[in-house]
Amino acid sequence: MTDIPEHLLKRAAERRAALAGSGGGGEQPPGDGGGAAGASEPEDPDKIPARLLGGAGGGTATATAPAPAAAATAAAAGLTGPAGHTQRLLTVVKAGSIQDVKAVPTDKVHVWPHLLAVEFAASLAMTAFLLVFSTFVNAPLLAMANFNRTPNPSKAPWYFLGLQELLTMFHPMVAGVMIPGVGLAGLAMAGYIDKNPSNKPEDRKFAIGMMTLFLMFWAVLVIVGSFFRGEGFNFILPWHQGVHDIFDL
Repeated sequence: MTDIPEHLLKRAAERRAALAGSGGGGEQPPGDGGGAAGASEPEDPDKIPARLLGGAGGGTATATAPAPAAAATAAAAGLTGPAGHTQRLLTVVKAGSIQDVKAVPTDKVHVWPHLLAVEFAASLAMTAFLLVFSTFVNAPLLAMANFNRTPNPSKAPWYFLGLQELLTMFHPMVAGVMIPGVGLAGLAMAGYIDKNPSNKPEDRKFAIGMMTLFLMFWAVLVIVGSFFRGEGFNFILPWHQGVHDIFDL
């Protein structure tokens, strides 16, 4: 049986002492189970008083029965208390024994091995791709630079051709500072603005749409700067000059 809290046992003992000191001829101490008048025996703290089992005026149920069996016996016998109410015993149970304590779920994982294992696998895949690509695609270095002969057009590496293409459309302050600055600031703030933990594309339509728009915008600038710009960095159609000539620039 579950232990009864100390403060309840103390109050019960004080009540029994007060009833015993009143002379024994008055009200029978609670929990005597219908014993002789004036005979007061201390209650067993592990037993249930008969008055709590539904008996009127002390009841006829046995007070020494265990809690589950006594409650079932009282309910089966149809014992009723004052005003005809059926009495039920509510067993005092410690809070810790009935609470199902579980760890709070979290969306954080450890850097090792979860993050580093994925990054290591990605680096291995990229290294393998570059090895295979460099084996089949010839990418020789150009001749040494000659300051007396500047190539026409003079193009930046492909990863900077987007910025060079922007310089043909906007003022250098706008194309070289403002637009790249806004883009970098937006990328830095993306993790703080979009906190959706879902990895499903249907739950991240806005984020995926904005990232796709950014990639397509930059890819178009790089393609135009690579294939559609000829001498003087003028707009041309790539088949007029020849794609192989563009790559030789």
